[in-house]
Amino acid sequence: MGGGGRLDIRDRPSPNQDDRPEATPIDTLVLHYTGMPTARAALERLCDPTPPAPLPRVSCHYLVEEDGLVWRLVPESRRAWHAGQSFWRGHSLLNGRSIGIEVVNPGHEWGYRPFPALQMAAVAELCLEILERHPIPPRNVVAHSDIAPDRKQDPGELFDWAGLAANGIGLWPEGVASDDAAQPPDSLARAAALLARIGYPVDAAQPGPALVAFQRHWRPERVDGQADAGTLARLEAVARLAESSNG
Repeated sequence: MGGGGRLDIRDRPSPNQDDRPEATPIDTLVLHYTGMPTARAALERLCDPTPPAPLPRVSCHYLVEEDGLVWRLVPESRRAWHAGQSFWRGHSLLNGRSIGIEVVNPGHEWGYRPFPALQMAAVAELCLEILERHPIPPRNVVAHSDIAPDRKQDPGELFDWAGLAANGIGLWPEGVASDDAAQPPDSLARAAALLARIGYPVDAAQPGPALVAFQRHWRPERVDGQADAGTLARLEAVARLAESSNG
């Protein structure tokens, strides 16, 4: 057993890892949920060197159980295989420049539920330790759904992004009205431009997937893919925060 601070960190090395690309910074932190029925099933999947076809080999750097126990699967100096096809702020294939944390939760397929306080406390502590070791700007603390909005929805709208931001992890806009569901003129075009400013992979003609991902992260009370006035206000606030933060 190892680790620092108050965390209980145990090692379970995954064979699913390789060298990071040379001269590539570690500048992104990606949060996932496991999306499997149990923590044990998720841990075995992340350490499986021969999954049945067509499943790919996958891994992450850390897995956080619901009671706060943390498993370390891949050293931070190595590339874990968690992000897949991905994009954020001009960079693709983010495995090479990111650290991935899997947070145990059955997910939308197996009975999505709130993340326990002990688990979120461990996630926050782990993130803070990672941020001490790597120059990851707040705007690069992202969800799997942020970097792959056309195929992912984790960690989802029940994840406590606001709580993390209150502890100095990522971004959260305070005091932004969100109850206006009116649809302003040119709202989709405005939304697409703001999503691109924040860093999303977005198709200007069809911004829906990226808009849903944004709502899961920054407007969880309304996840419908609509560019209503409340969502546009959140988009503008996050874009300003992102551009004023370091990195």
